[in-house]
Amino acid sequence: MTESFIPPAKPIIGDEERAAVDRVLQSGMVAQGPEVAAFEREFAEVLVDGRESVAVNSGTSGLHLGLLAAGIGPGDEVIVPSFTFAATANSVALTGATPVFADIEPEQFTLDPASVEAAVTERTAAIMPVHLYGHPAHMTELQAVADRHGLALFEDAAQAHGASLGGRKVGTFGRFAMFSLYPTKNMTSGEGGMVTCETAELVRNVKLLRNQGMEAQYQNEVVGFNARMTDIHAAIGRVQLTKVGAWTEARQANAAILDRELRGVVVPPVADGAVHVYHQYTVRVPEDRDGFVAALKNEHQVGSGVYYPVPNHRLASLTKYAPGLHLEQTERAAAEVVSLPVHPSLSARDLERIIEAVNAVAGAGA
Repeated sequence: MTESFIPPAKPIIGDEERAAVDRVLQSGMVAQGPEVAAFEREFAEVLVDGRESVAVNSGTSGLHLGLLAAGIGPGDEVIVPSFTFAATANSVALTGATPVFADIEPEQFTLDPASVEAAVTERTAAIMPVHLYGHPAHMTELQAVADRHGLALFEDAAQAHGASLGGRKVGTFGRFAMFSLYPTKNMTSGEGGMVTCETAELVRNVKLLRNQGMEAQYQNEVVGFNARMTDIHAAIGRVQLTKVGAWTEARQANAAILDRELRGVVVPPVADGAVHVYHQYTVRVPEDRDGFVAALKNEHQVGSGVYYPVPNHRLASLTKYAPGLHLEQTERAAAEVVSLPVHPSLSARDLERIIEAVNAVAGAGA
């Protein structure tokens, strides 16, 4: 019997989430309301040591509104990685500011502090690292760069729910941080984002911007957006919040098995003092990455993902910000990375199949 395909990622939605949605629908309060407020409080308590949090309708909205709330705008530069999803740079560009791309370090795929420092100019206003794949960025060194140059530090924590560095949770380092709640993230609200804020002023600014610039109805204070989260989405998120801890432990356990058993690929090292939550378990395949991916799928029915095959500074939408730029480690990673399944719904047999497939394909290519 042919075994079924193992997907690279899989949203987990169960009876409790469906019941929560039904409860909201029956209440008649579907737009932003008490479920959103409760989700914000609970998210803060569970994931960011009580730092006040604001729910929005997507992760990209969270980045965009966080930047605007922090005063980023035309004339400013914000240093970001190129090796990430385009939303990071897009959110900077949408404020009218300029995204400036720095290189990554080769082990955790996060911003290289030395490359960041080299990219600072008189127009630089902030640094926004990404905790890529669920591994914390080098926040201590990046904060030192920010302090030396009088810059703000923000966090794109889209993939890093529950990750930490030196015992400190991601989402509590920067002036603001954004967590994505997209369906394939470590937890979801169906769609949405959460902005964690250092100050009450930032909280108020994000809340104004998400709600057409209003705190009191029809008393618009600034030009804003409709970036509200619905109570339907918040109800899903509240249920998922009760499960994400156990799911993270399952991801970490699956990753530990792959670390121990895989051959012929470079498994992802974890930095000292870091807690990796494995939104993606990303290996390097130095030779013929695309052939490796195709063989896993076609010969072994094992899915994988390439995040990200085209760096931001090479995208048609963003090349104008980086004409002629070469980022050695970024471009190497884009040619070599493969993310393997570690999601909590994997069975023991699924893990065996992933190990057998990777070792067979990597061994064949050796």
